[in-house]
Amino acid sequence: MNVLTKPLANVTIVELARVLACPFADMILAELGATVIKIEQPGSGDETRTFEPQVGSESAYYFACNRSKLSVTVNLKTEAGRQIVRDLTRDADVLLENFPVGTLTRYGLDQSTLRELNDRLVYVSCTGFGQTGPYAKRKGYDTVFQAMGGLMSLTGERGGPPVKPGLPIADLSSGLWIAIAILSALYGRTISGKGGYIDFSMLDGQVSLLTLAAGRYFALNEIPPRMGTEHPGRVPSATFACSGDTYVHITCSDQHWLPLCKLLGLQEFAEDAALSTNAGRVEHRDRVMRGLTQAISWWTQKSLCDACDAAGVPAGPVKNVAEVLSDPHVKARGMISEFDHPSIGTFGALPLPFKFDGYANPEVARPPLLGEHTDIVLRERLGYTTSRIEALRRDGAI
Repeated sequence: MNVLTKPLANVTIVELARVLACPFADMILAELGATVIKIEQPGSGDETRTFEPQVGSESAYYFACNRSKLSVTVNLKTEAGRQIVRDLTRDADVLLENFPVGTLTRYGLDQSTLRELNDRLVYVSCTGFGQTGPYAKRKGYDTVFQAMGGLMSLTGERGGPPVKPGLPIADLSSGLWIAIAILSALYGRTISGKGGYIDFSMLDGQVSLLTLAAGRYFALNEIPPRMGTEHPGRVPSATFACSGDTYVHITCSDQHWLPLCKLLGLQEFAEDAALSTNAGRVEHRDRVMRGLTQAISWWTQKSLCDACDAAGVPAGPVKNVAEVLSDPHVKARGMISEFDHPSIGTFGALPLPFKFDGYANPEVARPPLLGEHTDIVLRERLGYTTSRIEALRRDGAI
């Protein structure tokens, strides 16, 4: 019987990165089968190990983006520590780093140096603003990139101030961009036989996500306003308040309009030719939204969702996190998992959203303890002797 392998089973990644975007990217690749060696500062590790919320002595924040990795503690301020990284990258496929521009050049761990040691290495630098340009040396975090990349200007209620989304979208989407870049470079290496260098800017990643908003600007010279849950180019596409302080989001195309009018008893709207097309409904947005809002306010969330499902109208209840994680469909799709951790026991986790046929499915594994794999990686991957490892520890290199 053939045993299925994970698609990245032969890939080794050295992670010189912290916080969220890069660790999230590497966790995705780790659970697709890659061996991810996370380099952490001795004694403290990735700073997210101290972030809230804490579970016992561990951080749920760290857990969310660092599953399935090996943790090796290395002091990059020592030459012996920097040599460990060079040794690890000699046979690695990828190095991912998010140090400020110029830092790793001073350490002798820049892309040109390491790719001389291993010309098959894919070296990825993730910074806030990229390696070039007038902002290259600026500092930034997720919300700064949301603000400067336009997302925050689009988010919020009509006439209200800008609002950040409820999740760190700049970090998480940057992690997805990085994973795409790494996979693309690894595939390109199968053609060229050579690795390469990727300069990724988190601001660039946010600008790329403007898509439809940028399309409206290019087409109409329009600066899209904040519209709450409404869609600038489709009516209805919005969240409506139901009875009992609950909400339902409804999005309709032309083929759904008459069924929606029928189930809501809006005969006047159904018979109005001016509202039969989306363009007409956009033109008469205020009138349509007033009518729908009033008609929906008497429905319960469940009864409206059931009626929309029966009529083939796309709609869904607005759920909080607890409701999502207890949803029977989410559970049936295997989107709730857990891992066993040596210090806190069983803890919940969200697996990767892939179901493979022909490869082994991703599996949730626990995050590493700080430095848990230092000795075994140095001994088994690099051939360091026990006495050498002990000397490195005495000298503060690991």
